[in-house]
Amino acid sequence: VLALVAFLFFLQSQSRGAYTALAGMEMIITVLLFLFYLLKLDKKLSWLFWPLADVLNSVIAALFLLIVCLFAVIIKTNNGTLAGGVFGLTLCVVCVVDAVLVFRKIKFDRSRGNN
Repeated sequence: VLALVAFLFFLQSQSRGAYTALAGMEMIITVLLFLFYLLKLDKKLSWLFWPLADVLNSVIAALFLLIVCLFAVIIKTNNGTLAGGVFGLTLCVVCVVDAVLVFRKIKFDRSRGNN
């Protein structure tokens, strides 16, 4: 939801493509991962260690969001860019919390079929 709100603010403010693309990309990746878990495709595609993929997605997204949204807040060409940057930074914090919580649940000594 935060990615969608940031995307809509960046889109409405007609800001630079990097802001809109990053928020939109994170929104799409999150929806796809949610659908994978909802449809239980993570059980069928057992060759991929899904919790670790989720952690890597969250860490990479947090890194990109921190850089791009800090630029959006610092430059703030208009109020839409500023609001999108604030929501993007909030999403960055949520991504870091998600990465930490999921990483703490991962047990590397168990077989992949049980995760």
